Amino acid sequence: MKSPQKYQALGLMSGTSLDGLDLALVEFTAGNPWSFRLREAATLAYSRDWKRHLETAHQLPGPELINLHSAYGSFLGKACMKFLKQKRISRVDLIASHGHTIFHQPQNGFTFQLGDGSAIHAITGVPVVYDFRSLDVHLGGEGAPLVPIGDRYLFSMADVCLNLGGIANLSMEVNRRRTAFDICFCNMALNHLMKEIGKTFDHNGRVASRGKVNAALLAKVDIAYRAVRKKRLSLGREYFESAIQPLLDKDEIPHADRLRTVCESVAMEIGKAVPKSTKRLQLLVTGGGARNGFLVELLQRQLMHRATVVLPSDDIIDFKEAIIFAFLGVLRLRNEVNVLSSVTRARRDSSSGVLVGI
Repeated sequence: MKSPQKYQALGLMSGTSLDGLDLALVEFTAGNPWSFRLREAATLAYSRDWKRHLETAHQLPGPELINLHSAYGSFLGKACMKFLKQKRISRVDLIASHGHTIFHQPQNGFTFQLGDGSAIHAITGVPVVYDFRSLDVHLGGEGAPLVPIGDRYLFSMADVCLNLGGIANLSMEVNRRRTAFDICFCNMALNHLMKEIGKTFDHNGRVASRGKVNAALLAKVDIAYRAVRKKRLSLGREYFESAIQPLLDKDEIPHADRLRTVCESVAMEIGKAVPKSTKRLQLLVTGGGARNGFLVELLQRQLMHRATVVLPSDDIIDFKEAIIFAFLGVLRLRNEVNVLSSVTRARRDSSSGVLVGI
């Protein structure tokens, strides 16, 4: 009897909320179903300089952006080497890097994730998969979300997988087809507001919990999300800066009230996105927002009669996306589908990602 194939992959994830670089070393066993074991994981906080570089990269002229693309790839490669040395890991089959999204404009035919995979490979000597989104965009898709195939094969115990990251999105099976979409801005909006008081995030939602909902602001945010709700387009920095940020930057509304209103809006948008069902749904909640107790409380109230909010282990909450990107890399290595057209609306499924060092 042939033994099952095993892969040891290191997944790298840098989200829009700029919390830091997540690294997850995962052992996958091929089969039906697939299984995985998270061996080691860590989050590398960005220095002030790197956070500034990533926040302002979209403003750079071409040559400087290309230079930063190379420099950030080298940063990722060195981070991998440091992580593997600290964890005393001697064998890695693959590094799968999401990169850091700088531009996401599928309507214009492009998306760009900073972090040159060739630089990662040059430093580590390990095969690398990166640029997971571009092929899908060229196939007419949104290039997002990509996590749903991991939800299908690795987290099928949940009826709905909800990620509360910089952008809130969900994934679920509908008539045996995986569907998924971005819902609204979550930590991106909350963290933006916390900068006003010199903080990177609202620990456990403490500041927001002291505020009151501003009805006028809530109504304006609701209007801004109507087009998103109707078409379920993928969201990016561009839409946040043009449609949401101007609404939040209103000094005449108390700071805590704006935070409270954003939390209420996030819970309401998720409530509208989770489908009605004849059974009580199991809603698996992960991402940084799952650590925001006040936001989770609002979400539980919103879905009280329709779904049970399930918070998994801390490792899954914090590293689920990095785990799944490691899985996407393994599927690409096997030349198997890792991006679903039922999710992205591309012309076909694809095995996406640029391979270096194979």
